[in-house]
Amino acid sequence: MDASNYRRVPVGVVAPRDAEDVAAALRVCAAAGVPVVPRGGATSIAGQATGTGVVLDLTRHMNAVVSVDPAARTAVVQPGLVLDRLRDAVRPYGLTFGPDPSTHSRCTLGGMIGNNACGAHSVAWGTTADNVAELAVTAYGGAAHRIGTGWSGAPQGLRELVDGNLAHLRTGMGGGFSRRISGYGGLDALLPERGVQLARAFCGSEGTLGVVTEAVVRLVEAPRAPVLAVLGYADESAAADAAAGLLPYRPLTVEGMAEDLVRGATGLPRGRAWLFVEMWDEPAARELVRGADALDAVVVSDPAGQRALWRIREDAAGTATRLPGGEMAWPGWEDCAVPPARLGAYLREFRALLAAHGLRGSPYGHFGEGCVHVRIDFDLVSAAGVARFRAFSGELADLVVAHGGSLSGEHGDGQARAELLPRMYGPEVIGLFGAYKDVWDPAGGMNPGMLVRPARLDENLRFAVLPATPFAGEVARCVGVAKCRTTDAGGGPGVMCPSYRATGEEQHSTRGRARLLHEMLAGEIVRDGWRSAEVAEALDLCLGCKGCLSDCPVGVDMATYKSQFLHHHWSGRIRPLAHYTLGGLPTWLRRIAALRLARVVNAASRLLPIPGLTRERGLPALARTPFTRSLPSLLHHPALPHHPASPGGTPGRSLGEFEARVRAEPGSGPQGIAPTATPTVTLWPDTFTEYLAPEAGRAAARVLQAAGLTVTVPRGGTVCCALTYVSTGRLDRARKVLHRTLTAVGDVRAPVVVLEPSCAAALRTDLPALLPDDPRAARLAAAVRTFAEVLEEHAPDWRPPRLDRAVAGQTHCHQHAVLGDAADRRLRERAGLVGELSGGCCGLAGNFGFEPGHHEVSAACAEEQLLPSLRAAGPDVLIQADGFSCRTQIAQLGGVRARHLAELLAEGLADDR
Repeated sequence: MDASNYRRVPVGVVAPRDAEDVAAALRVCAAAGVPVVPRGGATSIAGQATGTGVVLDLTRHMNAVVSVDPAARTAVVQPGLVLDRLRDAVRPYGLTFGPDPSTHSRCTLGGMIGNNACGAHSVAWGTTADNVAELAVTAYGGAAHRIGTGWSGAPQGLRELVDGNLAHLRTGMGGGFSRRISGYGGLDALLPERGVQLARAFCGSEGTLGVVTEAVVRLVEAPRAPVLAVLGYADESAAADAAAGLLPYRPLTVEGMAEDLVRGATGLPRGRAWLFVEMWDEPAARELVRGADALDAVVVSDPAGQRALWRIREDAAGTATRLPGGEMAWPGWEDCAVPPARLGAYLREFRALLAAHGLRGSPYGHFGEGCVHVRIDFDLVSAAGVARFRAFSGELADLVVAHGGSLSGEHGDGQARAELLPRMYGPEVIGLFGAYKDVWDPAGGMNPGMLVRPARLDENLRFAVLPATPFAGEVARCVGVAKCRTTDAGGGPGVMCPSYRATGEEQHSTRGRARLLHEMLAGEIVRDGWRSAEVAEALDLCLGCKGCLSDCPVGVDMATYKSQFLHHHWSGRIRPLAHYTLGGLPTWLRRIAALRLARVVNAASRLLPIPGLTRERGLPALARTPFTRSLPSLLHHPALPHHPASPGGTPGRSLGEFEARVRAEPGSGPQGIAPTATPTVTLWPDTFTEYLAPEAGRAAARVLQAAGLTVTVPRGGTVCCALTYVSTGRLDRARKVLHRTLTAVGDVRAPVVVLEPSCAAALRTDLPALLPDDPRAARLAAAVRTFAEVLEEHAPDWRPPRLDRAVAGQTHCHQHAVLGDAADRRLRERAGLVGELSGGCCGLAGNFGFEPGHHEVSAACAEEQLLPSLRAAGPDVLIQADGFSCRTQIAQLGGVRARHLAELLAEGLADDR
């Protein structure tokens, strides 16, 4: 599969190391009559990166920048090179590669050449074909060609084919429309008056002619300080009508989107549709705003502000896949284009066509070049739905052609649209396309079924093999945009996908795991279902960080999928020992505390290996006295109201019967029980705070009381979020634990402060998901607050102690993915803590880093951002990590002690006395 609706099963995959390997593979395949499909990052949305023969994975080894010539403004690249790596390499020279698809962090140069990719800046710098000077190509059978301008390197018979079809090339190709990408749309570049541009004509051939093994690409001057003007319009049609009128201002981009895609994004001017217009500098942006007939406008010169706005656009391929009601929408008509002056009229008719077929979608895209992206809520499972998909596709193709447009504006036709090319080109040109392929590929072995003699657009749909189950629907949500295949977290807040960045293996990406689960459910290739060793191997290195839940544009939740898989995989069987030791951690710790054996267990763990756990790291020490037992006083408070434990009215033990008011420590505020008017919060004694880090709990109690809040604490050991059971796939046990917790707490009325981010995330998301029919679960989930959130919401006038120190450390991955850290940032700022915490994942990830075989990946994840930030921190820098796993990883691999934000503030309170 790629990022399309299609699925085809290959014979095998070859990862060539160089051009000689490519030639050898093509010789062997030609001798055996086996097709070949060259594949880059597989972000294609039309199915052209799928195939039934041998797939050439060019990303694993052939991914280098061979050389850069700043004076000539060229670079020599291999086909598997990711675009952003080329941009990184040429940035020191003030240069960049002009075409920039939104998948720039994972798409490859070979894929861009194959699809003639464009991107947002093509309005200024053109398509990939406009920026390619030479290509080294290996044909099916192994013959090598070096092509550029002129007939040198051309396959035998090509010159004669062109000479015999000059009239068709001059009159049948559709004129000078810049986004005419469909078919072999660049074939007219071979005309003598255009200089016989062989390399240009090859671009956009979608792997059907040969394999690119090296390319000489042209570079352009990168804007030093581009400025973004965002123009607001009354509606989508108004924005589309205005786009062409902005071109005389020589913009770098003219991108359009409407409110049904933006969905509450901040920072936009008034309006219901917007144009994102990037200019070289601020004076040019101001001039454009003055000349634009916009309802409202903002000019953004701050790079961070621009990145935040551009992220809306770059994630659109994923967010457009989820309609406002949660329904899925699919590619297939992702990038058709019309001349910019026709865009407004086209969009109005396009919306009417959608309505006529009872379909929905959110158009957006490169309005300055008339190229529209849209994902549509096709039913691609039922026979009736597929028939409607086919009928709509034919009518839309006719509409595009009626407006003088191209079925593909940058992503290629693949299987999605190649069948419809005769509606765009006359029979003579279609015949010429077939002859052009046959000159390059007489045996027909290169990516058959694409462009020429194509497969039907409703064949090979990837959904047909899936069972009609909720889990299959979740797995199918992965549309393959491959944001999880980025090679770094960008030094920013991104988390997904740490195991892929550590290993570089597709099977350890979120997409790779989703595809394996897809095949497991299909049962055609992976035939042992939930017992699959292949799926188990791929999921073994999933850290459960939940980064994909927030960073994946369509919200793939691989941590939850892993729990489901482990639940079924080990059902009725003896599990790995780690599932019992770490998976049952709350039970073990509660028993050790009850028997007061913490000191004995700590000594034993230093001397003896723990069954089922890695020997490459030590276990954190247990607290001698649990958090709730170590508080100065726990007083039963009968005045709290009794609430039934269930909606049916069965008497149960309420939170009030288990809660105890915390008597303040000396100097921390009023003694004893606070007045009833004081806001009350419940401090949750999660397993880590209760048994491993009680100092964080005591600090939080002090700070909350200093802020004027009355703190209540459930009796230790009686409540649990079931996180460790969920992460090891013991879901039946998790449900029992959560039922017991809900019975213990009853009807929650006060905000519940959870100090451990992973436990807070489990209570907010896993609890209601595992117990969807219990209304108490939803109420408890809604009551959960982080430490910073509860201070901001319930003590807004409290002033934290001023620490005025630099801070470094780790943002917990579950905080990033589920909880958000905006309140934490504001609290740190008010306390005078300056600096950023590391993004990514610390790598310990609860039980993950303690399980055998995981230590190398765990350390590699920490080395990506966290450990370098610790090494760069000066001796006076405070180290903060709210997650117990993060603090453990920092101590064991970084050699320093990190503290919860509550501890830092509590120390500040002590200093203020």
